[in-house]
Parts: sequence; structure tokens; C-alpha cells
Amino acid sequence: QVQLVESGGGLVQAGDSLRLSCAASGRAFSSYAMGWFRQAPGNEREFVAAISWSGGRTDYADSVKGRFTISRDNAKNTVHLQMSSLKPEDTAVYYCAAGSAMRRQKYTYDYWGQGTQVTVSS
Repeated sequence: QVQLVESGGGLVQAGDSLRLSCAASGRAFSSYAMGWFRQAPGNEREFVAAISWSGGRTDYADSVKGRFTISRDNAKNTVHLQMSSLKPEDTAVYYCAAGSAMRRQKYTYDYWGQGTQVTVSS
């Protein structure tokens, strides 16, 4: 099992960059696939990016491909989401998640953080 805490959210302007971080507890962090999801008011939580336990494979939603980069450092028990060329449509609460496999479906993830707010103004 693992506990997750997100940080790095904030208010930025369109075109800016922002880096989100997720700090994990537990010795088993390196055995989990990790994902980032986001949820805007009135919408369902949607997939953003995922990374395999080793960091060798990544997956991105079409809406963020080429702009966002997911990475992990198993030695430091952290996962990051580097966001560039931010758009107002990226505004949402961003959640870090841990699961047994790298998937896009949110129900495949067992552990979730509390979320961090990202607001992009025009």
C-alpha cells in the first residue's frame, strides 16, 4: 500500500509551464504503475498520463500529448508531471494515482492523492 500527496498546483497564464509533484510513502512504490488524472467542475475524472513501474513506458491522453511529460524517480519515491504550453482547458484538480498496471481506466488504480488545483487563465 502507498500514500500519495500532490503539490505544485497554482494559478498561471495560458502558455506558461508548471510542474506537479507527487510524493509517495512506503517501500513498495517502485512496484506500482503511476498515473495522473484530472477533474474539472461538472466533469468526470479523466485520464491524463501514466508511467510503468520502471519508467520505461509512458502513455498520454491526446489532449496533452506533446505538451505534458510524466516521469518518476523510484529512489526518491516521487512522480512528476511537467506541463508546458498550458491552456485554459487544462484547468482542473489534478490527482496522482498508483495501481498494479499501467492503464487509462481510473478504476484500475488502487490509491489516490487528495489532488492539487491547477488554474490557467486566458
